[in-house]
Amino acid sequence: MEEEMNVKDLRKRVPYQIQRDVLDELSVDQVAEKSDFKISTKEKLRDAVRCTGPRFKSCFLSFVPLLAWLPRYPFRENAIGDLISGISVGIMHLPQGMAYALLAAVPPVFGLYSSFYPILIYFIFGTSKHISVGTYAVMSVMIGSVTERLAPDSDFMIPGNDTNSTTLDIVGRDAERVKIAATVTFLSGIFQLLLGVVRFGFVVTYLSEPLVRAYTTAAAIHVIVSQLKYSFGINPQRYSGPLSLIYVSLNTNTHTMDLKTEYGVEVVGEIPSGLQAPVAPAVSLLGSMVGDAFALAVVGYGIAISLGRIFALKYAYKVDSNQELIALGLSNSVGGLFNCFAISCSMSRSMVQVSTGGKSQVAGAISAVVILVILLKIGELFEELPKAVLAAIIYVNLQGMMKQFGDICSLWRTNKVDMVVWVMTMILTVLFNPDLGLAASIAFSILTVVFRTQLPKYSILGQVPGTDIYRPVEDYHQEIPGIMIFRSSATLYFANAEMYIDALYEKTGVDVAKLLSHKKKLEAKRLRKEKKAAKKAKKEAKKRAKEAAGEEPQFSDTDESGEEPELSHAEANGDVNKLSVKEPKDVATVEVGPDPDPDTTLPRAIILDLSPVNFLDTVGVKTLCNIYKDYGEAGVQVYLCGCQRGVIESMEKGDFFNEKVTKSILFSSVHDAVLYSQQGNSKEVQYILISHTHISEVS
Repeated sequence: MEEEMNVKDLRKRVPYQIQRDVLDELSVDQVAEKSDFKISTKEKLRDAVRCTGPRFKSCFLSFVPLLAWLPRYPFRENAIGDLISGISVGIMHLPQGMAYALLAAVPPVFGLYSSFYPILIYFIFGTSKHISVGTYAVMSVMIGSVTERLAPDSDFMIPGNDTNSTTLDIVGRDAERVKIAATVTFLSGIFQLLLGVVRFGFVVTYLSEPLVRAYTTAAAIHVIVSQLKYSFGINPQRYSGPLSLIYVSLNTNTHTMDLKTEYGVEVVGEIPSGLQAPVAPAVSLLGSMVGDAFALAVVGYGIAISLGRIFALKYAYKVDSNQELIALGLSNSVGGLFNCFAISCSMSRSMVQVSTGGKSQVAGAISAVVILVILLKIGELFEELPKAVLAAIIYVNLQGMMKQFGDICSLWRTNKVDMVVWVMTMILTVLFNPDLGLAASIAFSILTVVFRTQLPKYSILGQVPGTDIYRPVEDYHQEIPGIMIFRSSATLYFANAEMYIDALYEKTGVDVAKLLSHKKKLEAKRLRKEKKAAKKAKKEAKKRAKEAAGEEPQFSDTDESGEEPELSHAEANGDVNKLSVKEPKDVATVEVGPDPDPDTTLPRAIILDLSPVNFLDTVGVKTLCNIYKDYGEAGVQVYLCGCQRGVIESMEKGDFFNEKVTKSILFSSVHDAVLYSQQGNSKEVQYILISHTHISEVS
């Protein structure tokens, strides 16, 4: 322990010495020999579409990863583990697939189809070795909201034998709902494919972890309510759209049960053996489900890539986010042709796959084989399985999601903004259903980011003695006399530009607008006095001219002070032609009044630390222009430091620089700008820093 302390002390005392000229941006470009060479857009496009043998092979193997890893599959090391894992996960697919089919409002057998076709497609095109794709509760309940909205029970009521009785056409309803589920799944797969082709995998970054966890928790509440009818043998009226969950929960028939008078239990029903032929999607329905399909595409991808990255980080391999979009898109679009509903990955199945020894996508392929055997040979054994059992399976699988309510307490301690996002996401999803709830939650999450950029922390920086380190003066109390260093913790753009200026005025103690207004008033006062004095001089000249000509004066021969005006030599001798106007003394001299704030002392220089600024829009550039101009008119020099390359380019495009304002006001670091301003804007300044003795000096 003592040796570790000594090592840490030695590391802290490692000396280094820097000695160089203070460099502005122009000097840095010269020293670094900056190249102005830029690749044209035409060249970039030509390079992007250029097809060579190695590039084609690389692209093809990245599109079909199976061909890259399967030939190198370590059979001896992985085969047994993948076999056991695949059989275990395949057994889990059976009850989960049928149970989640109930959530999608389709017959249970279609859950088995959704656990077979998409898994084989992902086995070929996917890049994650450990996630188990297939049916997922959140995706299923989102599908169910679409099928029940577009094919409600009321559309399939047929007249009964009695005059006032009606009967539900279950066969016709289920067939229509299967068609709707397959069509929306196909469309969501197309969306995922398009996003993957255009390399739009980063879209998932808008789904923060608190948002995803709250969304899945709210979806679990929808799932629980939807399964109450199977658990208690009730048949409440179904609703769709916003607040549907509230309407279903408050239904007057919810408290009744059939268990007392009827003992018939609803079962899974027929499970036909074999596989179905592909069916084209219902094109006529596509327009009514675009929003739902896009929400399915984003949610399904977000859940899969989040879980995939967790396992990839743990087991040290890379998951290609864009290829994952393509793999899921093909799984859903091809699966939609075979009457499957949308899939993603399941945390519970993935954990079983890993814990039982699964090490590659082969485990997924084996689980698909297990489902194939069930569909071909033993599916009829599960026809008498009560749906209440499937509902119980769903409840058990949802326990992990319900535990996520504990996030509220942990987020309250760590980040209250994230806690607000969590709570609002859950409320919006519960009230507006998963599709509209997702859109509203993302919009709210983005608004919190915007609000945080509008409420950054503004600071005046001071120098830590003997170093080139600068920290907020409220923490370190080390201001630099005559120099104000201002920094905002957020970028500078249209939404916070005005607040940036207000904070600058407040922190520096110099309200430039008020100062310039006072200066303009003094200037106007000076001009009025000059004009008045000139008018008076002209008036006196006319009067003296008339007196010299012998005319009767029309004005008093005394000025306002009661004294006779002093005559020139020409006036005394009556020489009108040589008459000259003698202007009063000190006409142009105006005594400057007091400043707006007598205690205000203008700094010599203001340094804007722009290191947190990662982009500038036109409003941001104009804001910096106005700051430089206004403080310059007040006699205060403004310097900018820490500008990133993109920020400088924005300033160049925004006409910030001109003949008077050059890159000489830009500095790479705060310390360079401070040394430059301290030495009276002299370029002959040496930057000397010796860290061991902690001395920073200027020669």
